[in-house]
Amino acid sequence: LRLGTMATAAAAAATPSQTQSAAPALPLQRGIVKLVLSGSAIIVRGQPRGGPPPERQINLSNIRSGALARRAAPNQPEAKETPDEPWAWPAREFLRKKLIGKEVCFTVEYKTPQGREYGMVYLGKDTTGENIAESLLTEGLVSVRREGIRGTNPEQARLCELEEQAKAAKKGMWGEGGSSHTIRDLKYTIENPRHFVDSNHQKPVNAVIEHVRDGSVVRALLLPDYYLVTVMLSGIKCPTFKRETDGTETPEPFAAESKFFTESRLLQRDVQIILESVQNQVILGTILHPNGNITELLLREGFARCVDWSIAVYTQGPEKLRASERSAKERKIRIWKDYVAPTANMDQKDKHFVAKVMQIMNADAMVVKLNSGEQKTIHLSSIRPPRLEGEVNQDRRKLRPLYDIPYMFEAREFLRKKLIGKKVNVTVDYIRQATPSTNVTPAFPERTCCTVTIGGINIAEALVSKGLATVIRYRQDDDQRSSHYDELLAAEARAIKNAKGLHSKKEVPIHRVADISGDTQKAKQFLPFLQRAGRSEAVVEYVFSGSRLKLYMPKETCLITFLLAGIECPRGSRNTPTGVQEGEPFSEDATQFTKELVLQREVEVEVESMDKAGNFIGWLHIDGINLSVALVENSLSKVHFTAERSSYYKALLSVEEPAKLKREKVWSNYEEQPAEEAVLQVAEEKERTTNYKPVFVTEITDDLHFYVQDVETGTQLEKLMESMRSEIAAHPPMEGSYTPRRGDYCIAKFIDGEWYRARVEKVESPAKVHVFYIDYGNEDAKADVIDSVVRDIQNTQCLLNVEFGGPSCSFVTLQFADSKDDVGLGLVKEGLVMVDVRKEKHLQKVITEYLNAQEAAKSARLNLWRYGDFRADDADEFGYRR
Repeated sequence: LRLGTMATAAAAAATPSQTQSAAPALPLQRGIVKLVLSGSAIIVRGQPRGGPPPERQINLSNIRSGALARRAAPNQPEAKETPDEPWAWPAREFLRKKLIGKEVCFTVEYKTPQGREYGMVYLGKDTTGENIAESLLTEGLVSVRREGIRGTNPEQARLCELEEQAKAAKKGMWGEGGSSHTIRDLKYTIENPRHFVDSNHQKPVNAVIEHVRDGSVVRALLLPDYYLVTVMLSGIKCPTFKRETDGTETPEPFAAESKFFTESRLLQRDVQIILESVQNQVILGTILHPNGNITELLLREGFARCVDWSIAVYTQGPEKLRASERSAKERKIRIWKDYVAPTANMDQKDKHFVAKVMQIMNADAMVVKLNSGEQKTIHLSSIRPPRLEGEVNQDRRKLRPLYDIPYMFEAREFLRKKLIGKKVNVTVDYIRQATPSTNVTPAFPERTCCTVTIGGINIAEALVSKGLATVIRYRQDDDQRSSHYDELLAAEARAIKNAKGLHSKKEVPIHRVADISGDTQKAKQFLPFLQRAGRSEAVVEYVFSGSRLKLYMPKETCLITFLLAGIECPRGSRNTPTGVQEGEPFSEDATQFTKELVLQREVEVEVESMDKAGNFIGWLHIDGINLSVALVENSLSKVHFTAERSSYYKALLSVEEPAKLKREKVWSNYEEQPAEEAVLQVAEEKERTTNYKPVFVTEITDDLHFYVQDVETGTQLEKLMESMRSEIAAHPPMEGSYTPRRGDYCIAKFIDGEWYRARVEKVESPAKVHVFYIDYGNEDAKADVIDSVVRDIQNTQCLLNVEFGGPSCSFVTLQFADSKDDVGLGLVKEGLVMVDVRKEKHLQKVITEYLNAQEAAKSARLNLWRYGDFRADDADEFGYRR
């Protein structure tokens, strides 16, 4: 919109005195006062139409006002600052308060060759309004310009008359008090901006906005001390005007619009400024106007974006600014017209949901279980967990991040104790796409980054405030960040100030955690301590299967592998040299059940024994629940015969019977025995049955397991061996024609030079293979056996009776074929072995005989008992307890 047509009819006259009353009337034009330059000059603008409107400078004709102070040009060394002329400032202020933002009408009386326009200005829509020049003269703030007046003009005569009246009344410059008080002591620089800001204690300072550089940067005159300072709005940034090398300025999109938006509301208005901080000698602040807060308004209208580096100092809270920016983004206005939200393609139910925390992966990730039963890995938005800084001397393969990275264990423990098993509120902030690996960074899979809260507490913020994580810094245009990013930055600032965690100057905590999983020697040394301790505290670190777990023992600061006692749980899939061995039915269900119940929970364990591989065996309790009993109760395990010696045997049986009747999971194929058979079986169990069979002992192992051949079927084996050897003699095997693999059945040559049937146990190299001779029980490269047993029974015929079954072999009594003497009883009498006490009623007679023989061996101090009974002592610190 143009301000109006230029007056040309009267422009030919050079001075106002040449304008005659008979001349045609000057066209009346209208506009809004944008800026008051001095007591006699204003800038008038039109109405905006699709962008900033045109503007023009109007000088009041026939009057003169004092010149305002000027700062010396920085690129002109010889230039000097000029102060205010007397009464220049009061005249400017009089016009500013009267005209800024108001509609005026004006006539242009003449225009100089340089383009300056002079005329009369009236407040309002027509000439009936207040004549501005006359008001200035009445107050004694300006004087009449009398140069060049050669004729009489009613308007000029009116001005002269008003001036005389002001003189008579001694108003303004015509008063007797002098004019020094009208000259400002203007200060263009502040020696110590930081001290100046702090000294105001964030109290509002009165000011006038003198210039608007862009939508978020202004020049303000602070009152009453007349400091002229540059103020940048805290927390936001508007599009700017980029200065090119040739001195021209190129506006960014919406730069002119945002500047006009601020100008039309703040320029030369009385405002209050909260001085909040200083950045590179530029003061950061918030400008308060009676009509509102310009910072929030710029954001809401899409003229500005939030900036992280200054939003923290915004005294009214960054959440207000983020909310205003979010409103503009949602409406896609102005700078956000092409904006696409990080979660724009997600359903609402996928953005916000409640889930149960199942596992803490590390200091910024966790596995949660949704209401649908699905499990999902999520990451905490905008935070970075503790990490190793600088060169890492430790072998990466041996690095255990949880214990070797400073504060990683503390961060994991904080999350574990606060979240495991709890329901949390999850808000998805963004999804970070998968990135391939580079020479500098490893590959990352796709990550769902969320804000997780529990009881109104933002977990990421709590983690950062304790110094257990740091906040990621982003590019200004990167919107993939936490929806509570400002709170995270504030929490980090507090942690740094208080020297918490990662920001502490103290020595970093060191966690020396010994992993004795699979270390048989260390496990043997550790076993007595755990047995004597009774119930020990532990944390379940990992679940391998339903009954196999890795535990962290906090008091002992070690990791152990723990097997649940008393049950037979389905085995899961395993990696073998020949490939993946499939798991047994319901093994996955058992594993999941154990995970949901105990993973990363604090539990109590009772260690009873250990196996050959250094794994501890015992009972695990959580919140009064015995995990072995729980697995049996849920038809995910069966009771193992070894539970008979335990105090939990009755509890296991009491839940196993109902589980059998349900015929679910491991009992899905269970068939109930007829009552008559069950009664008969119970009757049989009350009395020991003996059925000795002649056998030939072929091999004895280190742990008193032995292999036998049935004498009655021995002739069949001999015929088979003769047939096999004749076949080999007729067709000798070619060397290299067979590549052995673990588990293969083959034929192998023993140290006697003969070929026997065998099974491949271990392949060390093509030249060295361990085999197990299946017909005789021999195994190459084994340790020495107990000499006494070898001497007495190996390679001899004996009589064997099966007493009860076991998971891998039967438990038997063995007699010499000629004397019918009990081999086991003989070993007990010689003090070479200890009695394993059984509770079965039908074995009590044999057990009693064995115990009597053991007491006799102890009294005679034979072999094992040569130093007495090493298993017990009056003082607890010696040996084992009974």
